Amino acid sequence: MSAPSDTQRMEKIVSLCKRRGFVFQSSEVYGGLNGAWDYGPLGVELKRNLKNYWWQVIVHERDDVVGMDGSILTHPAVLRASGHVEGFSDPMIDCRTCKAHLRADQLVEKKGVKQCPNCGGKDLTAPRQFNLMFETHVGAATDESSIAYLRPETAQSIFVQFKNVLEVSRKKLPFGIAQIGKAFRNEINPRNFTFRSREFEQMELEYFCRAEQGMELLEYWKEERLKFYENIAIPRSKLHVLTVSDEERAFYSKGTYDIEYDFPFGRQELEGVAYRTDYDLSQHQKASGKSLEYFDEETKQRFVPHVVEPSAGVDRTVLALICEAYSEDQAPDEKGKMEARIVLRFHPRIAPVKCGVFPLLRNNPQLVSKAKEIVGLLRPQMTVFYDESGAIGRRYRRQDEIGTPFGITVDFETLGEKDPVLRDTVTLRDRDSMKQERVAIQDLPAILRERLA
Repeated sequence: MSAPSDTQRMEKIVSLCKRRGFVFQSSEVYGGLNGAWDYGPLGVELKRNLKNYWWQVIVHERDDVVGMDGSILTHPAVLRASGHVEGFSDPMIDCRTCKAHLRADQLVEKKGVKQCPNCGGKDLTAPRQFNLMFETHVGAATDESSIAYLRPETAQSIFVQFKNVLEVSRKKLPFGIAQIGKAFRNEINPRNFTFRSREFEQMELEYFCRAEQGMELLEYWKEERLKFYENIAIPRSKLHVLTVSDEERAFYSKGTYDIEYDFPFGRQELEGVAYRTDYDLSQHQKASGKSLEYFDEETKQRFVPHVVEPSAGVDRTVLALICEAYSEDQAPDEKGKMEARIVLRFHPRIAPVKCGVFPLLRNNPQLVSKAKEIVGLLRPQMTVFYDESGAIGRRYRRQDEIGTPFGITVDFETLGEKDPVLRDTVTLRDRDSMKQERVAIQDLPAILRERLA
């Protein structure tokens, strides 16, 4: 059962993303480019933290996975062999009433009649196939011989480089090749903010194995990916595993799971985990005439490996992180009066800014100097934001709204004016509990590193 839609909550999240510099409409000053988004100062940090953590978990913490970074421009022969040139399309329908372009599966049915979901119109065109790939030309000519494509997925560059990576990495089965990169799909109807875009990033792993290992590894990677989301504060209760039916999954797949999340606009796919068998390598071996077989030194057998593919969307996961983190509660102002507070409860390892540093008064040179010393101490190890403007409560609120987990306040106790014992200590504030504790400046790096882990 799909989660109910919460339009008001989503509108607040979209507004916050623009107001605080997470996501902007691409080319906004020219009216915007539909299906394309630009990440602002905070959004790019959140996105980078997500990708870095994925890479850490998938590549750096394992000895059976290596990485690569393939070209975005793709030889047409690669995509012909993979089936994208002929089959990577959606049935498209136009509504003659409101002029909307729609995928066939977006139509709603009432009393047995297909209708436009936007205006309810019934005057619809017949379905026609619409290829989702962006075509371009390489070189001076603009004829068929110069055609290339912007890759619709990162997977194919892994498959065509399989033999090269295998030889240089000297890995034995099972092993994986990971990649994070841009992909492009000319979506008929981009929608739901950044969820469905024409330009997006993928985090993909192709995990190669023997045929008899495929189904077992499909289950293994499904569980590993669920753990990953839980470790970045997307709770298991909001995640749902959909077993894709035989009729709906790709013909070459022996099993596919969709990991879905309850977005404010409904339950939608975050990631697919698919057992793709040996289809991809076999297709490229056949089309290229080059061997993509694996030689098993123990059994002296040659065979084309099978592959299990966990494929996640960076942009979709960033959106899920923001949706999950968004919260509204009450917090006291400087006079103790309760007021509304917007807070993004990011896991510390994912938060764009790790801590804010605040001198209690901006016109006190000693407080300012000490605060800037702390910034210099912490900045080589984490992302720090220095803020000296406005009342301290307001500064806390600004950091809460962007998800900063910790706030450090330099006050007169830091200078030892009230109690010499407290000299060179600061107030360390927790975003979620709003509790404060006195901490020695020299201990800050170790304390924060532990809490950010």
